[in-house]
Amino acid sequence: MPKYETLSQELTQQIQTAKATGVFTDVSFDDSRVVRRHQLTKDAATVWRPNFVHDIDKIMHSVYYNRYTDKTQVFSLCKNDDITRRSLHVQLVSRIARTIGSALHLNVDLIEAIALGHDIGHPPFAHTGEAYLDELYHRHTGRRFMHNVHSVRVLDGIYPYNITLQTLDGILTHNGEVELEELCPQPLNSFEEFDRIVERCYVDPAFALGLMPSTLEGCVVRLADIIAYLGKDRQDAMRAKLVDEQMFVNEDIGSINAEIINNLVVNIIENSYGKPYIRMDKKHFQALQKSKMDNYRMIYHNASALAKLDTTVKPMMEAIYEQMLEDLKQERRSSPIFKHHIDCVNASHYKRAVPYEKTEPNQIVVDYIAGMTEHYLIELHGYLFPNSPLQVHYIGYFE
Repeated sequence: MPKYETLSQELTQQIQTAKATGVFTDVSFDDSRVVRRHQLTKDAATVWRPNFVHDIDKIMHSVYYNRYTDKTQVFSLCKNDDITRRSLHVQLVSRIARTIGSALHLNVDLIEAIALGHDIGHPPFAHTGEAYLDELYHRHTGRRFMHNVHSVRVLDGIYPYNITLQTLDGILTHNGEVELEELCPQPLNSFEEFDRIVERCYVDPAFALGLMPSTLEGCVVRLADIIAYLGKDRQDAMRAKLVDEQMFVNEDIGSINAEIINNLVVNIIENSYGKPYIRMDKKHFQALQKSKMDNYRMIYHNASALAKLDTTVKPMMEAIYEQMLEDLKQERRSSPIFKHHIDCVNASHYKRAVPYEKTEPNQIVVDYIAGMTEHYLIELHGYLFPNSPLQVHYIGYFE
């Protein structure tokens, strides 16, 4: 029988009184402290379009935002409209984070901007595709690929949107693979400092994993990312017939998606209201850790779910990488990396200090592949290598 926790009567009354009187313990990020790389008139806040609404609009109107739709969250090559795509995931993260942020009287526009942009640099084929691209990039350059770092590159490098430091920081530090009982913001004062942090992430993955958001809003999104996928991935695994609901038993936070979301959100609000940190109690935190380990054991590490990608998508991505790198070096302007990527980037009206095609060639190839949707990568491979024996097989609707 599902069990749904509720806020304590004391905190419920406290929140109701604060909303009625307009008197809050103000721990939110104040728009007046926003930092942008460039002080442009078009990006100035107005009464109807505050700073972080500018960020939200820039992110949502990015061509990369469109591509969320054809990037699976966990289960690739599965024809099932009920299985989560990354587009739904970022919306769920935004919704959960805004719910928490609203109750805590945080800046919900900043929360939404971070949430909608946090996976915009994610490559196709979920975290498996990310591992393949990291391996290729590291082999050629010694540098690492991480989707959170690349999300910053999309919004601040490939397309210099002039996104705020606070939004970019929340995106960089959103790592949902690292869970903590308490998240306490660490100060970040300038883009100079931020740029040094980003550069270090490319060569030091351990450093990247230890980063902490600079705002409570970033901390909320980081937790909401875990909450959003924890139960939803279980739903998807059941719909893909990979697991059975009875395999998941965790009475502390629940075992189904609705329970997990409700009970973790309630606990976070109960333990974070009016505080300079975001936290959950030990019981809920340990239950979250156990639930996540259960997901890894029964879903993410399931060999049958990964085998087809290892024998098809991995060599496809490698062949594309090498061909695109050669095309760049030989300046084959008819290549898709020029016509479908470089020309498209250059067609945008954003000015760059250095022309995009002057970027290091491996980075351009990584930019191109990370921006691909799953169908595009498969079709590009067929276009480049029409005689290749590599073929993907989708699990059909009626299989």
